[in-house]
Amino acid sequence: MIHKITEDTTVRLGGMTDCFQPLEKTVRNTYNTILALNEVNKPYLIVTKNAMVADDEYIAIMRKDLAHIQISVTTTDDELCKTYEKASVSSERIKAIEKLYALGFDVQLRLSPFIPQFVDFKIINNVKCDKILIEFLRVNTWIKKWFDIDYSSYTLKEGGYRHLLLEDKIEHLKKITSFKEKTICEDVNEHYEYWKENFNANKEDCCNLSK
Repeated sequence: MIHKITEDTTVRLGGMTDCFQPLEKTVRNTYNTILALNEVNKPYLIVTKNAMVADDEYIAIMRKDLAHIQISVTTTDDELCKTYEKASVSSERIKAIEKLYALGFDVQLRLSPFIPQFVDFKIINNVKCDKILIEFLRVNTWIKKWFDIDYSSYTLKEGGYRHLLLEDKIEHLKKITSFKEKTICEDVNEHYEYWKENFNANKEDCCNLSK
């Protein structure tokens, strides 16, 4: 089946399910998938919350001409991170980002979801990486059970979720200052068009993958 993937397709590893689950250490599905994609020269985007992606054994097989890596960070507080995530703590993810960046990989810090109350902007702005992708929190009843924050600013309704207003998003983004390339992943149609025309590093690709 892998040979049927069209030439212009980038294969995403890790969407609804992280491709670096704890079982990866024994089952090796992601490791073997990377090898298979390398063999047929298919580019791939790895999205993960696990610092395992920067382990030496994966660095040894990921091809810099094919691999794109986005490591998600949801808070800069390791103890807070442990209360709602079972993946690597945030400081380990940041170290993984910096390691991959220093080695020349196309890597981004994926601030997703971006919850301003959970972020120490001094820490974020000191991450040694040129690229950041930002995805604002979308709120529904299920999400409210996870995070103990004030949701009163999430007043815009679209697509079954509540969102921040565009002007609020713009104000929060002003605090992220150190990255050479910033891009927004957006579900609100009107906001998407604004980011595309006025903000995103690559108007044609909101994931901002290097070619």
